[in-house]
Amino acid sequence: MSKGRIFAVANQKGGVGKTTTAVNLAAALAQAPRKVLLIDLDPQGNATMGAGVDKREIENSACEMLLGEIPAEAAVVAAPEGFDLLPSNIDLTAAEVRLMELPQREQRLKAALAPLRERYDYIIIDCPPSLSLLTLNALGAADGVIVPMQCEYYALEGISALVDTIEAVKKRLNPALRIEGILRTMFDVRNNLANAVSGELITHFGDRVFRSIVPRNVRLAEAPSHGQSILGYDRASRGGVAYLGVAGEILRRERTAQPTTEVH
Repeated sequence: MSKGRIFAVANQKGGVGKTTTAVNLAAALAQAPRKVLLIDLDPQGNATMGAGVDKREIENSACEMLLGEIPAEAAVVAAPEGFDLLPSNIDLTAAEVRLMELPQREQRLKAALAPLRERYDYIIIDCPPSLSLLTLNALGAADGVIVPMQCEYYALEGISALVDTIEAVKKRLNPALRIEGILRTMFDVRNNLANAVSGELITHFGDRVFRSIVPRNVRLAEAPSHGQSILGYDRASRGGVAYLGVAGEILRRERTAQPTTEVH
């Protein structure tokens, strides 16, 4: 793979497992093994902390990168679990305000990442839970969007709004953007509504819905407080198995998308 694939993990709705998905997918792909860069584009810095890096102690962050004060590689640090991290902290809120006045403000991330793409197999961006300028930068830079969502009453409405956003970004900023996959998170198989919404998703999106389902899992919720992915904290847990499954699906899709040349 000569050019790294860039995935934005996005959903305008909060609390659906975006950061959990970004961190655990980075860890699972790194174990494949693939070269992975996780970018924290949320001012809360939860992906940074969840990856085992203290957001209060970082020297450079996504803030300085987006403002053009440093090249992206100057902000990259090694996370303990074998992938690289471009961290974030609350400074990113101020950066977003300043970005409003800059030229090409929605394409800053794409330009900053261009020199890094050939170093990584996968670049995963954790987006904030809103359709902000930061999220637009992520969608402008990405090849695909991974959409974590809970199978609940308002979820289908939220995903249709996100699909509209993706279509708008395709027209204006990034014609190659597509939905890479929809990931059902915090899933309770005993819940009839969850099963009904899950069925609706498959009807609408077909094979773009990941087969792997992330269950409600206590171990998954505990892992970030230890600064670990679920694979570092409890690999054999149901959450760990689920994210290994998602990574496996992404790798299989990559293989089927690439024509193989046989030598006779």
